[in-house]
Amino acid sequence: MRFFPVRVRAISDLTPSLRRFMFTGDDLGEYGDTGFDQRVKVVFPTPTAGLSAMPQGDDWYPRWRELGQTERPPFRTYTTRAVRHDVREVDIDMVAHDVRGPASAWIAAAAIGDEVLILAPTTAHTGVSYGIDFVPPAHTENILLAGDETAAPAIAVILEQLPPAARGVVVLEVPQAADADYLPHHPGFAYRIAARSGDRHAHLVTAVADVVADLVPAGRGGQVEEIDIDADTLWEVPRTAKGGAALKSAPLYAWLAGEAGAIKQLRRDLVGGHGVDRRAIAFMGYWRLGKAEV
Repeated sequence: MRFFPVRVRAISDLTPSLRRFMFTGDDLGEYGDTGFDQRVKVVFPTPTAGLSAMPQGDDWYPRWRELGQTERPPFRTYTTRAVRHDVREVDIDMVAHDVRGPASAWIAAAAIGDEVLILAPTTAHTGVSYGIDFVPPAHTENILLAGDETAAPAIAVILEQLPPAARGVVVLEVPQAADADYLPHHPGFAYRIAARSGDRHAHLVTAVADVVADLVPAGRGGQVEEIDIDADTLWEVPRTAKGGAALKSAPLYAWLAGEAGAIKQLRRDLVGGHGVDRRAIAFMGYWRLGKAEV
């Protein structure tokens, strides 16, 4: 992976809460698109930390940590939405909301020509990409894709890349009803999308429980190791030693991503309550309510 310097070529509001940034850069012909929910880092400039302050090379992260708080260019994690190597363009969809930090401030004020850095794989990348967390068994009867608006871009890419014969359900909770139009259609998937109510993530938690009860026989429960989401990262992606799926087959493969509190609840319900094999579930706490990502 390496940092790609890019600038904004176009901005479009896809829904009230999801904004697409089309980036261009002289070397984006080397930008790797390894498929599904490929995670990348976007580095934003601030008045006290320009992009030139971002350390480069394989040891960029410890060097970044050594910088003073105001000297660090902030970065956040996103999903590669589309890559067009022939015209050197990359699309990244971001959630637009009230300004609460450096990323949301940049998203709200961004203009054509603004510059950022994207840490992404290159086209020379070979082998397993650990930036991809959608790792289903070779054979599964149904796939569950569930999350909030921060997971919507990754879910969209997964739906676009799954074969037409794939079957499953999408559960998505979004800020506004009009955000439901964001996801592409897949002929084999049912969609359960709802706008957020006063009880945050109520739809996500309830709908996932209903879907799992319908798709797989009730289990006898099981032990699930609790994670302190205030101290540890909630990120559990079952893989083999070689990076492939942990199981050859499963009646259900679940990919769950979004706010860590909600994902922790889903993790407890599916594994501990319903008895779903944890080797067939990917849990990812993309963000934590009230806390900034680092």
